[in-house]
Amino acid sequence: MSVFNEAIPSLITATPAEGRELAIVIARKTIAAMQPDSDVRQRLRPAYAENVEILIHAGQVVATEFQTIALANNFWK
Repeated sequence: MSVFNEAIPSLITATPAEGRELAIVIARKTIAAMQPDSDVRQRLRPAYAENVEILIHAGQVVATEFQTIALANNFWK
């Protein structure tokens, strides 16, 4: 089963590193939800793979998801 089809059971993670990995998974699942056709996603990949502005925006999405996860984990205090 693809990670995109698996439910995210919780935002709680043991470490910030696990939280970052979860943020990436959530960001990828968001893209897959908005464009469910994997062939289309693969076809579009070259258009953004070397576009620094688009990659920076993708990083910002992951950072926003990480902020949510960090808050849910009480910043791992």
